[in-house]
Amino acid sequence: MASQVAKSLLKVSCPSSTVKFDTARRALSVGAALQQKKTLPDRTGKNVVLVDGVRTPFLVSFTDYAKMMPHELARHSLLGLLQKTGIPKEVVDYIVYGTVIQEVKTSNIGREAALAAGFSDRTPAHTVTMACISSNQAITTGVGMIAAGAYDVIVAGGVEFMSDVPIRHSRKMRSLLLRINRAKTPAQRLSLLASIRPNFFAPELPAVAEFSSGETMGHSADRLAAAFGATRAEQDAYALRSHTLAAHARDHGYFTDLMPVKVEGKDGVVDKDNGIRVSTPEQLEKLKPAFIKPHGTVTAANASFLTDGASACLIMSEAKAKELGLKPKAYLRDFTYVAQDPVDQLLLGPAYGIPKILDKAGLKMSDIDTWEIHEAFAGQILANLKAMDSDWFAQNYLGRQSKVGNPDLKKWNAWGGSLSIGHPFAATGVRLAMHTAHRLVREDGQLGLVSACAAGGQGVAMLLERHPDARAE
Repeated sequence: MASQVAKSLLKVSCPSSTVKFDTARRALSVGAALQQKKTLPDRTGKNVVLVDGVRTPFLVSFTDYAKMMPHELARHSLLGLLQKTGIPKEVVDYIVYGTVIQEVKTSNIGREAALAAGFSDRTPAHTVTMACISSNQAITTGVGMIAAGAYDVIVAGGVEFMSDVPIRHSRKMRSLLLRINRAKTPAQRLSLLASIRPNFFAPELPAVAEFSSGETMGHSADRLAAAFGATRAEQDAYALRSHTLAAHARDHGYFTDLMPVKVEGKDGVVDKDNGIRVSTPEQLEKLKPAFIKPHGTVTAANASFLTDGASACLIMSEAKAKELGLKPKAYLRDFTYVAQDPVDQLLLGPAYGIPKILDKAGLKMSDIDTWEIHEAFAGQILANLKAMDSDWFAQNYLGRQSKVGNPDLKKWNAWGGSLSIGHPFAATGVRLAMHTAHRLVREDGQLGLVSACAAGGQGVAMLLERHPDARAE
């Protein structure tokens, strides 16, 4: 099955004259077509809309953003959002911002970024963290605030900065330094200093690993791929697809959520993602396993890379958007969060979240026009696809009589994904939402589904519906 998925993902077809005629005919009747497509009810009482969103270019860590601080990168996303939407800062009632690897000096990075961007000191802001779905959590927290009637206009987003992460002293050294700080006499301090041993100096480096199991995410992805029979060749093929589609979308100007960033000390501006690299199967074959050696299948090429980047979006009620003269991109119709075994099912969030949100909304796979699914690893994507197409998995883990099935892969991550564009942990959720909103317009769709896995064995699934006023700009 995995090989069939890989072949389907790589298949490229040229439009026939009949398809071109059909496309032209549909273009003449967009209004009627949208009326015929399935729509979803408002569950909030406020018809919450995604007005617009932006992101900085996503850069490989230790490149052009390397000398910045995380809140500075976040500041650029907030200013970019204000510039794109044209709303004054005073209209924003609340800011919810995500991050995963926290800079200790700016632990509430949402607040620090807002102040740095010139928001009023009377605009509250808080920071959320839910691993790779942190900005999804920021968005849905905002939806809840609006639905509750607490606030009207929310900015949600996230930032990740892997070029400079906190590195701690060992616990022994930390304990010693604290005791020295409390010592009352020079003799006491000297006595404590004399107790230092060489192993005190070994630093504690952050790792993308599970606290509960101690296993790195890459190692878990390797095991998951093996469990679902996703071969090295299939994973490389999927990674190549992601980079190829991302390059095509970039070259055709589809990334309209991307805003340039002026980096101090650099000539010009940073205006492109720098991790998109279209390779060849032969080049990918040469790479060695990155985690389970020598027989693993996850490599640097079929795994997402460490990335710096920030994103932000504007959400509010539809009525408020009309009052402000704004044209929303999409309705934020529904969402759900899931959790499962963090050891053997760490990255299966979409396989649990997708059927749950579809059932909740009374939808079928065929009702979804665009799929935007976070690509942590190519093997993780293939494993989730295979899990959804398995009767055994459905019966043993989902409580269903039969499999969920597979989506139309022509609608799956058609502009590439995290493998190619990059994955700043807490910023990816907004990118997924904005690509969904823009793809619905460009591909004449109505309903889009966003889903992602996250550390801790968690996941999210969200449903967006195209707004009648939506534009892809």
